[in-house]
Amino acid sequence: MQSLRELYKIGRGPSSSHTMGPERAAKDFLRRHSDAVSYRATLFGSLALTGKGHLTDRAIIDVFESAEKRIDVVFDTNDLPLEHPNTMTLEALGETGETLHSVTYLSIGGGSIRAAGEKEGVVCDVYPFATFSEIMAYCTAKNIPLAQTVFDFEGEEIGDFLSEVWHSMKHTIHAGLIAEGKLPGTLRVDRKAKLLFETRMPDEGPEEFEKRQLCSFAFATSEENAGGGTVVTAPTCGASGVLPAVLFYLSGKHGFSEKRIVSALAVAGLVGITVKQNASVSGAEAGCQAEIGTATSMAAAAVCTLFGADLAETEYAAEIALEHQLGLTCDPICGYVQIPCIERNAVAAMRALESAELARVLHGTRKISFDLIVKTMYETGKDINARYRETSEGGLAAHYKVS
Repeated sequence: MQSLRELYKIGRGPSSSHTMGPERAAKDFLRRHSDAVSYRATLFGSLALTGKGHLTDRAIIDVFESAEKRIDVVFDTNDLPLEHPNTMTLEALGETGETLHSVTYLSIGGGSIRAAGEKEGVVCDVYPFATFSEIMAYCTAKNIPLAQTVFDFEGEEIGDFLSEVWHSMKHTIHAGLIAEGKLPGTLRVDRKAKLLFETRMPDEGPEEFEKRQLCSFAFATSEENAGGGTVVTAPTCGASGVLPAVLFYLSGKHGFSEKRIVSALAVAGLVGITVKQNASVSGAEAGCQAEIGTATSMAAAAVCTLFGADLAETEYAAEIALEHQLGLTCDPICGYVQIPCIERNAVAAMRALESAELARVLHGTRKISFDLIVKTMYETGKDINARYRETSEGGLAAHYKVS
């Protein structure tokens, strides 16, 4: 399994697959072939169909313009057989427009990329595990908590990295809570985080108020993401509001130390990389269940860590969170990471808390392992019609008409 550094990435929204991944590919290609006269990027599959709304072209162009290079971006929306639905080809061109060099990249989710034809796992693995069951077996044999596994294999310095991640998450929430106005794009969606955070309904009790506060934190991050602000992939940009909202909410309510938050991020990371290893966190490949579902599992496991839950309880919480989002489709209207994405992050944050609460009481009765639900999620994602996998050709995206 890969390092948590390959899961948590601090970068620009609104989409890890459509913005951060293509940006990394552009930088990689330009580093390899910096002496061409001009360049061309051709987007295929989901990158072509929703790239405008996801600002894919802007992310690529910015890389080349910063190096004072000229590039044309082509959106090829033909239905072609692809190794991955997020595919792009970058070409270095000569004086007469001839192709000097060409590399096809796959944006495989969470901002990660690989060249077409390469095997999975090009990034060096740091964990000698393939499944969550193996991680648990290691912890049981060593008599250590899940978080210690991360420090055993990534070193104590991973703590500094996770602290940086936490501070970035908090900064994004603070920025989102004070921002007002409309999000960019033709949908003209109002920012709602500040309204949710500040409004107090006359008939609401403490529990309802706290739940709305939690939602406001998820909205804050998701709206910053939709506006092209800085977020942390957890595991993706589109699902980046769930884990920070839960951690920020519980930290404020219970006063958890940063050390405890770092441990929670570590355990959430183990859940996330297990999904990346055995399935996908890409909405274009497996639907929103791969993004929001995984984020909810990560957050549920983080909750368990904060409250000192054991291995079985933590695994069960992560399993509940993902199992009940099987089949969740990815149908962003106009390709923007706004509707239904922003509200979905808030609903998922509440679901993470509920999953942890259920697991606390029922973990001794469970029948389904986390590994089994991950396998099931991936198979389900492959069976979901492509219209519902980040192409904006089905679901809400097909039926909603921009006035």
